[in-house]
Amino acid sequence: MSTIAVNVEEKLFQNRYKVDHGRPHIKIKDAAVCANECKGQQCTFICPAACYKTEGNGNVTLITDGCLECGSCRVICTEHANVAWEYPRGGHGILFKFG
Repeated sequence: MSTIAVNVEEKLFQNRYKVDHGRPHIKIKDAAVCANECKGQQCTFICPAACYKTEGNGNVTLITDGCLECGSCRVICTEHANVAWEYPRGGHGILFKFG
């Protein structure tokens, strides 16, 4: 039985994302909550598109370009409920390429 290696970055690169400039579909409600109250900052490692990053000062930044719209961030942040998430407007967001 042979195994096939799958490179996640290559698969993600095949998808396209139409950015809705000026109207992100995800927002961090209060940056201070991420920096001061959320010790694990789980959103920074649960997001498959790596949209969340921890800065050197402990703040979490969010870049929505490339979001897969999976909702993992809002699920993992149930303790603090600090993620405002909705689907992008029609015609915007992730454009999956299968194959």
